[in-house]
Amino acid sequence: MNDIRRRKQCDVAIIGAGPAGIGAALALKKAGVNDIIILDRETTGGGVPRHCGHPPFGLREYARIMTGPQYAQRNIREVHKAGIPLSLKTSVTALGPDGTIDYVCPQGRGKLSPKRVLLATGTRETPRSARFISGDRALGIYTTGALQSMVYLKQMVPFYRPLVIGTEIVSFSALWTCKKAGIQPVAMIDERSRPAVAWPVFYASHYFGVPLLTGCSNITIYGKARIEGVRIVDQHGQQRDFSCDGVLVTGCFTPESILARLGGLTIEKKSGRPLTDRYGRCSNPIYFAAGNLVHQPVKVAGKCWQNGKTVAKWIAKDLL
Repeated sequence: MNDIRRRKQCDVAIIGAGPAGIGAALALKKAGVNDIIILDRETTGGGVPRHCGHPPFGLREYARIMTGPQYAQRNIREVHKAGIPLSLKTSVTALGPDGTIDYVCPQGRGKLSPKRVLLATGTRETPRSARFISGDRALGIYTTGALQSMVYLKQMVPFYRPLVIGTEIVSFSALWTCKKAGIQPVAMIDERSRPAVAWPVFYASHYFGVPLLTGCSNITIYGKARIEGVRIVDQHGQQRDFSCDGVLVTGCFTPESILARLGGLTIEKKSGRPLTDRYGRCSNPIYFAAGNLVHQPVKVAGKCWQNGKTVAKWIAKDLL
């Protein structure tokens, strides 16, 4: 890890070491912009793919199929090979109108003054509390990201028979994680009248042996110390109970736009994403944004990587 405190200025600071941020950094380096630094609050770079232990990743970038951890490791190797500084355990606390970045790292606090800043902070799943799912507050409720982190990074299994709420791509990624961990969901449900993913992806639920039910409403979780079940009203208006030991709340993504808000950037009211033009430039032209911070709906890692590269080319031209 680089000691960021030794640096006071740079051409481009990239906040986020996921696919979009790394794709942008490598593209900037290739375009001749050498004074770059990547900042990430995690202890390991690579972003969300670090705990997606399933394929397919890497086909667009490296012409081979990898698991998420393999893909993340390859990305970090490419960053090191290109000689791009990566400052981990570095949390950005403020963005100034002139591009100044306030941060906190293990060595202390500091400031960095780049000429341009790329925000590649990604997105996160909406938890149960923000989705107005009623019922008891028992143990055993997780998002896909939390589940994958526990299974792939901590080698822990939080439940064995959960109910999955949601039918987005990440929901089926969650089913894959469950299969690898020996977890068998009792069902996958969605309030919508049809699955959120396109045909034929939703048939993956049959492959995993998980019943898929749509048009479900009035979701209520019950249980004392631990989740005991979930009650719903199905599309026919009938009340239905599922006995389960956990609930997996998937999808319904929210952009990680708190830094953009703190920096005074214009935010789209409906999506919560920073407003950008066709070049990825924010309302303050010092700032750019890429990846799932601006994508709606969210995209897979390869498309975030490509978007990061595209925005990087415009940043390089802007610097010139």
